Amino acid sequence: MRMKPPWLLLIAMVALVAAVHGWMLDRPGKAAVPVVQKHAPRDGQVIETTHYLVRSNATMEQTRATGEAVEKLHAAYLAQFAHLPHTTPPAKLQLVLYGTRSEFKAWNSAIPWAEARYVPPECRAYVADGANPYHWMLHEAAHQLAQEVMHFQRAKWIDEGLAGYFGASRIDATGLHPGDADRNAYPIWWLPQLRFSGNLASDVQTGRVIPLKALIDGSGPPIASYVNLYYVEWWSLVHFLLHHDGGKYAPGFERLLQHGASVADFEREIGPLWAVQVEWYAYLLAQQEALRTPALVAR
Repeated sequence: MRMKPPWLLLIAMVALVAAVHGWMLDRPGKAAVPVVQKHAPRDGQVIETTHYLVRSNATMEQTRATGEAVEKLHAAYLAQFAHLPHTTPPAKLQLVLYGTRSEFKAWNSAIPWAEARYVPPECRAYVADGANPYHWMLHEAAHQLAQEVMHFQRAKWIDEGLAGYFGASRIDATGLHPGDADRNAYPIWWLPQLRFSGNLASDVQTGRVIPLKALIDGSGPPIASYVNLYYVEWWSLVHFLLHHDGGKYAPGFERLLQHGASVADFEREIGPLWAVQVEWYAYLLAQQEALRTPALVAR
């Protein structure tokens, strides 16, 4: 058998160690202190707000504005769920803000399609272009509140749906307004572009809609191929459960947040999947129609 040159074996070993090291640092359950040291923005600033510590290499104006935005999120989130059990973290919540998308992408090699990430204990995002420069960070900070303050069950659909619900809510000088969707935030800007037929069965068959069961049990198509549809549907489903018909499903949804969000849990707390899916699909179409004319999606 022909032996490989020693230098090729050395390169392979180095690559393997680097890959394993990167995988370990990016695992969601890890505190990942080495990431903080190795990939933190350099020559930046650190600011503190009431509840957050923000490390940033964006401008001071952008950093302060992001700090103000996450404080509005914090107030709105806790006001929404003030009656549910929650805790106060022993230290301030941690954020890392990049001035550009390319700087964030240089750090984030594990999930190439992600525009921001929450890797406990940090939320990492960049300053977005457009009218809402905070929405990437708000999305991740909503994940952080769900885990570190509210301790909600972290089923994928409910975790991403809540983050989308708060992260894409309108924010102004008076605060963040949960449920008032901002067309300048992800995933809302994708909703008008989705081509629904108006026929639920047809849209499920053709892949224009990921069915409710697949959203909940994770049996849908690969997220990398349908990422925008997933995020729109997760957002819409949480919006529906909190606001449809005067919020009739909101109490059941809050029980899912605390105790579990499987298909069996959903049917027990909300109702039969087939019936709820019909209601939700109609709600999704109404949200899309509303977004095509006014600046906001009304609750």
